[in-house]
Amino acid sequence: MAKQVWAGGNMLYPLPTAMVSCGNAAGKKNIIAIGWTGTICTNPPMLYISVRPERASYPIIRESGEFVVNLTTHKLQRACDWCGVRSGRDYDKWAECGLTAAPAAMLELAPVIAESPVNIECKVTEVKELGSHHMFLASVEAVQVEESLLDERGRLDLARANLTAYSHGEYFDLGKRVGTFGYSVCKKAPKKKH
Repeated sequence: MAKQVWAGGNMLYPLPTAMVSCGNAAGKKNIIAIGWTGTICTNPPMLYISVRPERASYPIIRESGEFVVNLTTHKLQRACDWCGVRSGRDYDKWAECGLTAAPAAMLELAPVIAESPVNIECKVTEVKELGSHHMFLASVEAVQVEESLLDERGRLDLARANLTAYSHGEYFDLGKRVGTFGYSVCKKAPKKKH
């Protein structure tokens, strides 16, 4: 299969679509749409977000040292996109998008987005000034999960949330499950004889 070689660039897709909420001691609250986010450690639980310093949320997060990653669903995708193209300097994103700032369980200043089914509360541990974006490394302090996402045994079933993803300028609903972790090496159950 023929391939072209392009200059180095970010082509790691798809990405989660997330709305990051933040707040400071002066009472300023904002939402920023983030694609540059992901897991960096399991134990202790840590993740990162990368933010351009010129974004309105940047000084809020830098000052407060906390933020919340709110997962985005099909129903919330329009609000997520809107929060990504409009500035908190010019708009009250909460009011414009009809979103509710609710208290975090373990953070003092950053609110969660009540309409998001999963809110990941984070405290900044380190900031890496990398170039166009600064990376906020953070410890996960708490996760709020909507009870409707739990199955009969109390396990998280994220497929129920209708999460969305971002891929090279476009948004997508996540599709059907094609397997579970480790399914490629699991032994198949023996066929029953009749």
